[in-house]
Amino acid sequence: MALATVTVSLPVADRMRAYTFYRDGLGLEAVGKLAEDGVPEPLRFVVNDGMRLMLIPTGGFGWVIGDHTVAEPGSSECVLAVPVADESDVDALVARAVRAGAGTVSAPARRPWGYAGAFTDPDGHIWLVQARTAAEAG
Repeated sequence: MALATVTVSLPVADRMRAYTFYRDGLGLEAVGKLAEDGVPEPLRFVVNDGMRLMLIPTGGFGWVIGDHTVAEPGSSECVLAVPVADESDVDALVARAVRAGAGTVSAPARRPWGYAGAFTDPDGHIWLVQARTAAEAG
């Protein structure tokens, strides 16, 4: 069974800060009608043809997840992994994210599983950027 477009939703403390970071730091395109604050509502970004990223204010996130508690900043329940073509793309994307306000988790370097670097967005969500291996590229 193939899944339709998947949406990953993350809680955010500040819509404008999150909007600016994902637009400028990761180069993602926001979709949707602009709200009064100039940010699309709901705040969604196109990641690729099969994935969207939705950023939900922390207070409203509880409405989506029911009786679960939103993780405290600095606690990670998942890692969002992004494959890129090669090592220079890892370096470039991590550097762009850091310039836009990301925190460095691990600088780009060779790891046992390949070349990768990781950063946190302004809300502490961890993003891992990894160069595709020859097997993944082919």
